[in-house]
Amino acid sequence: MARLYFAVLAQSALGTGAGYVALLLVAYDRFSSGWAISLVLLADLVPAMFLGPLFGAAGDHWSRRLCMVVADTVRAAAFLGIALTDSFPATLAFAVVAGSGTALFKPASLAALPSLARPERLPAATALYGAITDLGFIAGPAIAALVLLVGAPETVLFANAATFAISALVVATLPFGQAPAHSAGEERPGLFREARDGLRALAGMAGVRVVVLAAATMLLFAGLFNVAELPFATDELDAAASAFAVLATVYGLGFVMGSLSGSRGGEPDVLKRRFLGGLGLVGAGFLACGIAPSLAAALPAFALAGIGNGLALVHERLLIQTTVADSLMARVFGARDGLNAWTFAIAFVAAGGLIEALGIRTVVQIAGVGGLLVWALSTVALRRPWATERV
Repeated sequence: MARLYFAVLAQSALGTGAGYVALLLVAYDRFSSGWAISLVLLADLVPAMFLGPLFGAAGDHWSRRLCMVVADTVRAAAFLGIALTDSFPATLAFAVVAGSGTALFKPASLAALPSLARPERLPAATALYGAITDLGFIAGPAIAALVLLVGAPETVLFANAATFAISALVVATLPFGQAPAHSAGEERPGLFREARDGLRALAGMAGVRVVVLAAATMLLFAGLFNVAELPFATDELDAAASAFAVLATVYGLGFVMGSLSGSRGGEPDVLKRRFLGGLGLVGAGFLACGIAPSLAAALPAFALAGIGNGLALVHERLLIQTTVADSLMARVFGARDGLNAWTFAIAFVAAGGLIEALGIRTVVQIAGVGGLLVWALSTVALRRPWATERV
């Protein structure tokens, strides 16, 4: 069962990576402006920004498998719509629909993983989940490039829609991801009430609260870095566009390595230390990039940041999965996704102005210093949680 699930996850992840390239191409073709790219990227974040806790509540209220099937069906329909339309407003609307599917899928799938694997195999399953999703964004664009040699971007979009449809059909047959158990005869509150209760519960979890806030704040600086890395490579390091592709690939491979390291698992205190270690590596990697004088010096710095990012993300997920009650898990993941979407959107909007005002290299250095500050503050804040017992 687990192998089949990860197989369909892999094919949809590759489709997502390829579809990302095709979506940007058709958006720019239908609205010839840099705003086309910005609006489409923001469209993917908006659903989680405003509805993340509600989507998480859906994963705790109903079957998580059902939520995943609905999410993949919605994404299949959205990418089919993008491929069939010629209008940019319609493209943007379908991109929001696709983002809604993603915002529903993520918390439901991460909360369902403990029911897919035995407890001793959960760390390996969570690590593999992260590695597969990130590999999709490394290999998917390469697949898109090959298809685009002989076909149009719409061909890639049709294929991406097919991968989501296949995923929905297969996941619907797998016996996992049941709704959390509730007392017989218990009257369930409405979805909005459950979302609010989930936010209150998260606020009361000292350790998990700090982990979620730390990861979201780190994403703010990672967003600055992501926007600055292309002009940093081409302007500051005087490298070709192909060299930037190498840097991005090195970062992505480092991310996969960091994510796979989570397969070792461990008690919450061990997971906490590895999470903090990941934050420290991200900050150090960004700062090393900011002072790198050449492409050769930037390569290991990009790899270091990627490893740290994967290490922090997989252990953040494991801490939630192993310390949060099953009845609340999807809501915690949904709230986390919503917060992450807000911080990334803020970074995305602010980065351009900061680069114009301060310069590209300075913004990369700010990302590094900010990342190290997040690591230092989180280390202090997490001294007590999980030191001797589970929270």
